[in-house]
Amino acid sequence: MKAILAKRVDDGTASIDELSELARAAGYDVAAEVTQSREEDAAYQFGEGKVAELSAAVTERDAGIVIFDNQLGPYQTYNLGQRLPDGTEVIDRFRLILEIFGQRAQTRKAQLQVELAELRFELPRVEAKTSLAKRDERPGFMGLGEYDESHEQDIKDQISRIKDELDAIADKEADRRQKRRESGFDLVALAGYTNAGKSTLLQRLAEDLEIGENDDLHPDLDPTAEAEDRLFTTLGTTTRKADIDRRDVLLTDTVGFISDLPHWLVESFKSTLDAVYYADLVLLVVDVSEPVDDIREKLVTCHDTLYERNQAPIVTVLNKIDAVSEEELEEKRKALSALAPNPVAISGKDDLNVEELKRRIDIELPDWEFERLVMPMTDETMSVVSWVHDHGRVEDVTYTDDEVVVEFEARPSIVQQSRSKASDLTAVPSA
Repeated sequence: MKAILAKRVDDGTASIDELSELARAAGYDVAAEVTQSREEDAAYQFGEGKVAELSAAVTERDAGIVIFDNQLGPYQTYNLGQRLPDGTEVIDRFRLILEIFGQRAQTRKAQLQVELAELRFELPRVEAKTSLAKRDERPGFMGLGEYDESHEQDIKDQISRIKDELDAIADKEADRRQKRRESGFDLVALAGYTNAGKSTLLQRLAEDLEIGENDDLHPDLDPTAEAEDRLFTTLGTTTRKADIDRRDVLLTDTVGFISDLPHWLVESFKSTLDAVYYADLVLLVVDVSEPVDDIREKLVTCHDTLYERNQAPIVTVLNKIDAVSEEELEEKRKALSALAPNPVAISGKDDLNVEELKRRIDIELPDWEFERLVMPMTDETMSVVSWVHDHGRVEDVTYTDDEVVVEFEARPSIVQQSRSKASDLTAVPSA
């Protein structure tokens, strides 16, 4: 379908690049762009003269939809519909994002989150329908739908039901994270703007390992996210075992951030972001080939989202250094130093400095503790020794006629579990 893109700014020049990318990601053919610099018109968003220009563009290009980068109120959507050719759909960027999410949602969790966001988007519009109906208007025009006084309560009931189901999924995922940690794994999350290269980096960090190696402990691990040059390739989360020396690490790729998301949309996907909020380390990936002002704005957006609930240290990863010169990279490092004080610069696509990133991951993850276990020689002792090998980093094992001494490093939770296991062995009475 052909689309006309529209954007209003209070002053200056309106940039429509991101909206164009989003429209193409949703499958639309961008036929024209109409922009305006002026204060918002309460009735139409644009001024009336610009609305007439927009209508002419729809007719001239035979477009079926107008997509506004600005958030449209229900009445603005309705009023615009009255001024455009019959049958022209009017949506804003948030409705467009929901369309893309709906196309990409594969898992039950992702589908529920999309449905929740759509209902939260629809609710104020249903309230507008009520007002229009009371004024004997025709709220069926331009996507507002026919008035139904029971529809508002139906939406509220559906929102409640979906939230309950998502809460149940979140509880299961919290249990899964705890089991993974108890199994000796550090949890690292990839976060950042959409199309920053997170999925490519996930593949690079885990390229030599198969999920099948870990099926017994983690049958829930997902297949690898596709590495594609398009927005929102990853809608849910994708987890793989990483190739990090000395540590067992699980990497999770998450949905990309995007600027100016309303609270209701972020809130709908908060359970997906739990993978970031409750990780042991967050890799904040940015596309360093973009203009420095765009990078700065995106870092601020990411920080605002992460710092609200995030509990882990954050390492900024300047990705796509293959697309910039050394001089440009150094200039951007300096310009972004306040937001990214000690970044790691890499190219996930060309495997540049990925080993340096792995070393940084090892350094930034929680320190392991040293432990020396002295266990009696029993039938069960070797299974404990094997368990320590699987969950920690064993430095030495010494066997005597009646004792086994194991020296190792591991996560604090693993050290605690090993002490418990050793204590159970010690408690076995002698024959």
